[in-house]
Amino acid sequence: MEENSYDGIFANASLFCVPSQELPRVLTELHFALKKDGILFSSNPRGNAEGWQGQRYAHYMEFETSQLFLQQAGFKIVEHYYRPEGKPKEEQPWLAIVSQRNES
Repeated sequence: MEENSYDGIFANASLFCVPSQELPRVLTELHFALKKDGILFSSNPRGNAEGWQGQRYAHYMEFETSQLFLQQAGFKIVEHYYRPEGKPKEEQPWLAIVSQRNES
């Protein structure tokens, strides 16, 4: 992956399949691939669990944990919200985060 290649990366329902020990590397590579001020959009099911569920590996995180991983990789959070819109938080299983490549 070439540095400064993309204005944005859309990672919908994908990063939660990355084990926690690999997530810092993956996010650092995404940061590297984005242009200055590039945007990473991610949306994943939220929760506090990690492990195999049938044939799929899942790493569910709440906002605070996701924020730590993103900041450690050099992103700043622009916005976050829960989906589907208009429902109580306990009925919103998806967490969407808009992050920006941070140069500092």
